[in-house]
Amino acid sequence: MTSQKTNRPVVGIACNRETYGLDVGDIDRQRLEAVSELRFEEFDLPTSWDEPPVADADTDARFRTFVSGLDAIVVCHGSPRVTAEAMDASPNLRFIGELEGDRFAQRIDVEAAIERGIRSIDTTQGSSYPVSEWALAMMLIGLRNAGSLYRKLIDHQHVFEDDSRYKDPGFLRGELTGKTVGMIGAGHIGRRLLELLKPFRLNVLVHDPYVPREIADIYDLTMTSLDNVMSVPDVVVCLAPITPATRGMIGEREIGLLKPGAVFVNVSRGAIVDSDALIARLQKGDVVASLDVFEPEPIPVDSPIRDLPNAFITPHIAGVTAANSHRFFSLMVDELLRFFDGHETRYDLLPQTLANRRGTPPATR
Repeated sequence: MTSQKTNRPVVGIACNRETYGLDVGDIDRQRLEAVSELRFEEFDLPTSWDEPPVADADTDARFRTFVSGLDAIVVCHGSPRVTAEAMDASPNLRFIGELEGDRFAQRIDVEAAIERGIRSIDTTQGSSYPVSEWALAMMLIGLRNAGSLYRKLIDHQHVFEDDSRYKDPGFLRGELTGKTVGMIGAGHIGRRLLELLKPFRLNVLVHDPYVPREIADIYDLTMTSLDNVMSVPDVVVCLAPITPATRGMIGEREIGLLKPGAVFVNVSRGAIVDSDALIARLQKGDVVASLDVFEPEPIPVDSPIRDLPNAFITPHIAGVTAANSHRFFSLMVDELLRFFDGHETRYDLLPQTLANRRGTPPATR
């Protein structure tokens, strides 16, 4: 698995200069340099999370030359796509990693890698750490009706008069402990959230056709239909990726299934939910929403969602923290060290991953 020129594996990083400066922290770079020869090559192709890089003959040729001497290549914003041609030009290549791409694998031809026995890894799920924390916070904020109370406070209103405190949703249904929670999606964010939810002794219902059934036993939860997840729980949390199958998945009918008093949380993507239908349900005043995402973004200044007292909104901040900037690369270094030591990697891009992202039916489990 080593290159012909050195006894140490040769690892390349291909991305733009800004990404290299933000993502590649000194400590993790030194960890990798302790066991490998590290090379960086700057590329500046237009970048996207959900579209592959546009092919450019000269840049692709330079990229193939760079990759040809590597045992492992890590790509990110600015890099060309790792094509079958690039793989075939790289006789020692056994590992391809993507730092940031929402696990869409747009910079890797995953099928070509699988055919050639090359490991494909994506560590975008590094953002699952802050997103899961914010999901928990949004659940608690929604249950306590804190958004509505905060609006009154900053509007210089008296919040509780007479016995109004005892009629407030936050008083009536404000504790998370012992509640039933529904999760739409049980990927990396969902599983981290499940760890955070353990102390609350919850009944958890999950809808996710792409995760193995074994997680129900591991996390003590119930796998069920989307309708059950929307209609039964006290709190519903949307954690699904945006794909052709999930875009608009939560429409008027699904939102109508929320039981009175329920809290709806979305920290995934706004386009999964029909915004007009959600606003219409919130205007009835019988449910609460805590939203980090919305469709469209940024939220229009005249959108009714901004004025609804039972909507707590934040501007898509869940996964954006300073600590998270280096985590993608740190997790990738962990994976490279496992791979070089002959261990199994954790974050492989597999046919099931691609089926999920493309919205195609999952493989038989």
